[in-house]
Amino acid sequence: MTDPAFQYSELYAAYAAGTLDPGYALLVETQGALRDDVRQSVAVSEAAAGILLEAEEAAPMSEGALDRVFAAIDAGAAKAPQPASVDMPEINEIERLPEPVVKLARDAYRRGGWKRPSRGISRLNLNIGSDARVELYRIQPGATVPRHTHGAQEFTLVLAGGYSDATGSYGPGDLAVKGPEDTHLPVGDEGEVCYALIIHGGLRLTGAMGIVQRLMGR
Repeated sequence: MTDPAFQYSELYAAYAAGTLDPGYALLVETQGALRDDVRQSVAVSEAAAGILLEAEEAAPMSEGALDRVFAAIDAGAAKAPQPASVDMPEINEIERLPEPVVKLARDAYRRGGWKRPSRGISRLNLNIGSDARVELYRIQPGATVPRHTHGAQEFTLVLAGGYSDATGSYGPGDLAVKGPEDTHLPVGDEGEVCYALIIHGGLRLTGAMGIVQRLMGR
């Protein structure tokens, strides 16, 4: 079961325009890596944004601007740290997740590692500069996320495996949206370990949150 919000082009238009909060941009990129229909919707929005940009009057560049940009790119590449070997118990599982999440998960592990709020549940705070809290959850089969409510809307995108609650079952590529009025008790489905990208709290009712809320009629 998926929430219909993922189908609406306004969210993808905000992503294509570069105005979406980093957490929600990650949500769009990751769901696009899992679902062809989302990827196509994003591509349409990016094409439309490109057409609008081409219609704008070109702004003059200062002399040598392009050379300075390439020099900065080269300098950044030279300073970029090489990937380090990480002793992560779930490293093989992490490497099989959608590409937009893998490096962020590695970096989060290096900063602080997994937190284990309850039996069979682990989480990584991805800390990507979002106004919302962006976390990667690992839910073992049969493990239960403690029953909870939400101070703001919570977006849960399943990356692998699946989980179920009173509203249905969710598998890879499914997006569930819960609001402050919702209370739920997610349980990891039997079989494969469930990985989920969860984004919640921290946003005013403007920008990306306002877009999604308007699309959902809330």
